[in-house]
Amino acid sequence: MEPSDTAPGTDARTDGGSSDGTPGAPPTGPTGTGSPVPRRWARYYLENAPSLVWLLFANVTAVFVGIHFYLPSLPDVETLLWPLYMDSPVAVGLMALSLATLLGNLGNRLDAVATNRVLAYLHTLAFVWLVKTGLWTALALNLQVAAYFPDTWNYFGVLVTHLCFIPEAYLLPHYGRTTRGALATALALALGNDLLDYGPLALGQAGYHPPLRCDPGLVLVAGTVAISLLSVGLAARAFERPVG
Repeated sequence: MEPSDTAPGTDARTDGGSSDGTPGAPPTGPTGTGSPVPRRWARYYLENAPSLVWLLFANVTAVFVGIHFYLPSLPDVETLLWPLYMDSPVAVGLMALSLATLLGNLGNRLDAVATNRVLAYLHTLAFVWLVKTGLWTALALNLQVAAYFPDTWNYFGVLVTHLCFIPEAYLLPHYGRTTRGALATALALALGNDLLDYGPLALGQAGYHPPLRCDPGLVLVAGTVAISLLSVGLAARAFERPVG
């Protein structure tokens, strides 16, 4: 059954009204016009307590699944570098934190979601890390397809689950905004992460990229940098800026 425009537990105010019910007043929160995810779907899953809690639980679970994947290699990585090494757990962890900020808005529409500078940084980083990780995984698996295909989990399972990061990322513009500072920070961290992943290879040392069954080639390195730039560009296009 297709979600209706009105999520359970919310009233039937139109999108043109404000969160306090003032007719004709503009919404106080983001409208999600830059997202390909329909507003009615975002409202259903983010305003409805059971579905929001389910999404939050799924992301927290994914954090632990991701950490389990990295466990064998973690002893070889400096502890302070773990957040930049474990790409997938960090991406879904940021999304879980972002979703948790909506718990206090349950019972209200997305139009009423509070926005501030700190949240802009959180939502922007979550978006960039989700999109980057999803696209990078698809690129890495298919550049080295013989090393993974047709393994049911290591190819199909990993590919499908990580591609799901991308539509999930596009829920964020429905309740979050971004700023130039947030975008610049996301770009600096994404490119810094790329340097950490592949920079040591130029010195004949092991890089900090996610574990691969084959050595990364120049195509993957260049593709990773391009994906970082693309992810930040998509964030800039998807998110609205603060009002005023």
